[in-house]
Amino acid sequence: MKRIVLITGATAGFGQAMALRFAAEGNDVIITGRRADRLQHLTDQIKALGKCRCLPLCFDVRQREACFAAISGLPADWQPIDVLVNNAGGAWGRDRADQANLDDWDTMLDTNVKGLMYMTKAVLPQMTERRQGHIINMGSIAGKEPYENGNGYNAAKFAVEGFSRALRIDLLPYNIKVSHVAPGAAETEFSLVRFKGDADKAAAVYQGYQALQAEDVADIVYYVASLPPHVCINDVVVTPTAQANSYSIYRQG
Repeated sequence: MKRIVLITGATAGFGQAMALRFAAEGNDVIITGRRADRLQHLTDQIKALGKCRCLPLCFDVRQREACFAAISGLPADWQPIDVLVNNAGGAWGRDRADQANLDDWDTMLDTNVKGLMYMTKAVLPQMTERRQGHIINMGSIAGKEPYENGNGYNAAKFAVEGFSRALRIDLLPYNIKVSHVAPGAAETEFSLVRFKGDADKAAAVYQGYQALQAEDVADIVYYVASLPPHVCINDVVVTPTAQANSYSIYRQG
């Protein structure tokens, strides 16, 4: 069944892989991101598949007005969103709490938490009216267990899980699914952003073991979104085989 799937933060990593995965299965996709050039490149890739429509929207989920304007401004034939994947997020900095940069904390909370909540609030009216829909919130294993120097990111991802669990309860009367997906170590731009462009530090994060790839997570999200209407996966944690939790990774060599 063809669906309309909105994926935030689609210009790299999980979001890009998910957009391509849903598109390859014939779902119409709305992709959002801050980088217009990457958004256009992804749009071209999706259209080249020849299986679905693609609507790119360039805006920052941290801006409340931009989120609501993007959804209210959708053409009529794009408005019945079936699946919202709140993927936009990231980590900035890896310092002890007493040394952390407050701008990094603000960015993490604004992107991972407030942006996710804005997009959910913007999309919910048409889902509740139709009494159907699926909201998938991308969390992290960092929202399951804190780890040293993870403070701001831990706080943000714990909030994502808390909001997801509360949302699941609130939306029961509307037959709307809510799922929380929490990946572990994945080799994307994540660490490069976290270490603010330091490629050596970013590469060291993935040395000695096989990390998850963006496509692995995209496959899981697609599965979560493709179950029968009466089945909802509330929470799923996925890690590389070499990772047991947020701070235990077995590295060879």
